[in-house]
Amino acid sequence: MMGNDTQPVEFILMGFSMSRVLQKVLFAPCLALYLLMLAGNATVVSMICFDSRLHTPMYFFLCNFSVAEMLVTSTVVPRMLVGLGAERDTIPFGECLAQFYFYFSLGTTVFLLMAVMSIDRYVAICHPLHYSTILTNDVCLQSAFAVWATSFFSMIPPAAIRAGMSFCRSNEIDHFFCDNAPLLKLSCSDTRLIELWDFLLAALFILSSFTMTVASYGAIIFTILRIPSATGRQKAFSTCASHFTVVIIGYGTTIFIYVRPNKSYSTDLNKMVALLTSIVTPFLNPFIFTLRNEKVKEVFRDWLGHLRSL
Repeated sequence: MMGNDTQPVEFILMGFSMSRVLQKVLFAPCLALYLLMLAGNATVVSMICFDSRLHTPMYFFLCNFSVAEMLVTSTVVPRMLVGLGAERDTIPFGECLAQFYFYFSLGTTVFLLMAVMSIDRYVAICHPLHYSTILTNDVCLQSAFAVWATSFFSMIPPAAIRAGMSFCRSNEIDHFFCDNAPLLKLSCSDTRLIELWDFLLAALFILSSFTMTVASYGAIIFTILRIPSATGRQKAFSTCASHFTVVIIGYGTTIFIYVRPNKSYSTDLNKMVALLTSIVTPFLNPFIFTLRNEKVKEVFRDWLGHLRSL
């Protein structure tokens, strides 16, 4: 226990509620998924950056999305892997606040990019003749800058508030990273207004971007249904279905964790859901969003052929 009105030098991350043997068993698959996630997203970013055939608005936003996915996962998973292999996982107070700030800033970036990507697909499918005039290079750059800037600036006040909070309870965080609810549980400050602010902020960014994404895909589906060719409809539906699967998993799990009162917080369940969003979903996203695309497959085959010829 800690004394009244203090800030800890460090926190202890409790990780998963299981035996040390099971945690060490979990280490290998988590490390493998993390490395494969980095490899998959890095491959996507490299192809988009260095091949002119992928220099279009859609792939520009996908590149931003892959970078954000790699960064947000890297704020959590390496620390989690350390905890799985260690007898006692401690994190300094400053590093804990930094992890909180970057995790939520980058997470917000991912969801705002999903909304922007859905708008890109809406314009491409519903207004194809105006696509190049609506989504110009300047518009794409300004949209990406607005997404990243909004996400990082909006998380400064929550991080600053937590830096000034008093912690008079245990310094043990019942999670594998410095998540919001378990961190607030340790504070002896009045957190009711903070919790309300967090809820409103999450609702603003997550629910608004989710509504925009669903509306865009709804319009896309309506347009697809009017395509006379059965082959064309099937191809369009196949692409949209895979994208929408990522949207449902990403938004569904995040809304479950963050867009609800903290009174309904369930530690063990939330840790499992957070593990899904932190490592499994980012691992799958390159394959669902990009590597199934025919043009990307063509570029990838050309790259492989070039490597074999060296």
